[in-house]
Amino acid sequence: MRMFKYLALAGAMATATASFAEERFITIGTGGQTGVYFVVGQSICRLVNRGTAEHNLKCTAPSTGGSIANINAIKAGDMDMGVAQSDWQYHAYNGSSEFEGNKFDNLRAVFSVHGEPFTVIARADANIKSFDDLKGKRVNIGNPGSGQYATMQVVMDALGWTMDDFALASELKPAEQAAALGDNKVDAIIYTVGHPNGSIQEAVSTVEANLVPVTGEAIDKLIADNPYYAAATVPGGMYEGSPEDTNTFGVKATFVTSADVPDDVVYQVVKAVFDNFDRFKRLHPAFETLSEEQMISDGLSAPLHPGAEQYYKERGWIQ
Repeated sequence: MRMFKYLALAGAMATATASFAEERFITIGTGGQTGVYFVVGQSICRLVNRGTAEHNLKCTAPSTGGSIANINAIKAGDMDMGVAQSDWQYHAYNGSSEFEGNKFDNLRAVFSVHGEPFTVIARADANIKSFDDLKGKRVNIGNPGSGQYATMQVVMDALGWTMDDFALASELKPAEQAAALGDNKVDAIIYTVGHPNGSIQEAVSTVEANLVPVTGEAIDKLIADNPYYAAATVPGGMYEGSPEDTNTFGVKATFVTSADVPDDVVYQVVKAVFDNFDRFKRLHPAFETLSEEQMISDGLSAPLHPGAEQYYKERGWIQ
């Protein structure tokens, strides 16, 4: 009997050791901790980790610099997957804009997530009613490596502006910008983000502030010339100080990876999200209106990863 117990224990230990040896760790790049990108990565990891016993995948989603930083980290092999604005997915795969001379041929799309309006919020005492009113003001344009910083550059180029047009062009991270607005260190902050957003809610709770429309001929041309941009609206009443709808333009948040990541790993991540889709949608208000149909098509300019493609075919969503 004692020998039987020993053999059983040895067998259990061998099984546990084999299981541990098979565990694979995946890392998802997100964004600032107050932004929706961080929630996207954390939410995906939560669903993946619920099934670790079945697929032996363990997922982490640390805070990062945002879209461009995530794409570069995936390209370098430092991260397996990440969240990125649809425009930077396009530019990375096509070797344009910030990625000229640095084309990422192995970039692969997995799915898109929420819409992200290009959002400007200003202190009420700065009297900023339109985007043109930002000239001569102190503006936080975002941290280098983030999608908001790069998209702000695109808007400035479209308008023929330079950094010299601002009294100050600060490069604070999302987690820092709400406090800077409240402390009167900047007059306005720029954020390309899903709504409602905690950083913006923090800002309007500490100082009287208003959302600023981003419209006009230059913006209309940006939308017309670039398939990854679309007109967008932040609903009125979502934030204190902005009772009316605010018109702007925007992109999609997308989830991307590399062709070098194994098919079965991507398949299991996609399966974790879409097999638990209702649960996923409850994890943030920005996810409430998501649909499977839009997520597997909108904003995806890189080829689908074969692991994602396999799952979508099994569900009958694509041919």
